[in-house]
Amino acid sequence: MASADELWLVDFGTPYPGEPADLRPALVIGPPDTFGPLFPFVIVAPLTTTRRGLSLHVELDPSPGTGLDETSYVQCELIRSISRKRLVHPLGIVGPDESHLVKTVIKTLLDY
Repeated sequence: MASADELWLVDFGTPYPGEPADLRPALVIGPPDTFGPLFPFVIVAPLTTTRRGLSLHVELDPSPGTGLDETSYVQCELIRSISRKRLVHPLGIVGPDESHLVKTVIKTLLDY
């Protein structure tokens, strides 16, 4: 259903302060397809259209490929696991350069 590097519209629901809320795009970052389509969760990083100038945010340009209407930023510090039922519909996909940058930022953040 959802694979890494895909952008989806996600229903994040009601948030705690500082968390993503409502319907917003998110980048699927895992798990790998080897877990199969029946695995009940996906790991996502939400997007924001607010430019905060943080090195943790990866810029995505609007295009037919991404399905985004305006410049958006992957909030790598807000990764979370969600139920696949929160995925509303696919928007597009990120390119290899953006994907690599997101992976690098998350790996640095987790130091794991």
